[in-house]
Amino acid sequence: MNDLSSKVETMKTIAHPARIAILEELTKGVKCVSDFQQFLEISQPNISQHLSALRHAGLIDFFVDGRLRCYFLKSPFVPDLLEVLQKEYKGDLPGPECCPVTKKGTYPGSRRH
Repeated sequence: MNDLSSKVETMKTIAHPARIAILEELTKGVKCVSDFQQFLEISQPNISQHLSALRHAGLIDFFVDGRLRCYFLKSPFVPDLLEVLQKEYKGDLPGPECCPVTKKGTYPGSRRH
């Protein structure tokens, strides 16, 4: 996953609360669909759709054990991304002292959003 468009597509795929929860759970180890049903409040078919999207994106894969599909993380990008998402940030970055081109003006501080 080196090109920017690939990373953007990966971010689009991950950008769902259920998918982030699935990926977080997979950082702990291999899980079956029934394991996800225990903590996600969505139906088994819906879980399977999320797993399919994550697998299609190359982020996870599975193996078959009897009648069970056991899912695991495949992409090394995922744990790094999840770590950033879990990080707590305190405050904003400081504003600039002045315009870097004209060397004039000052940042007025906070603004309405």
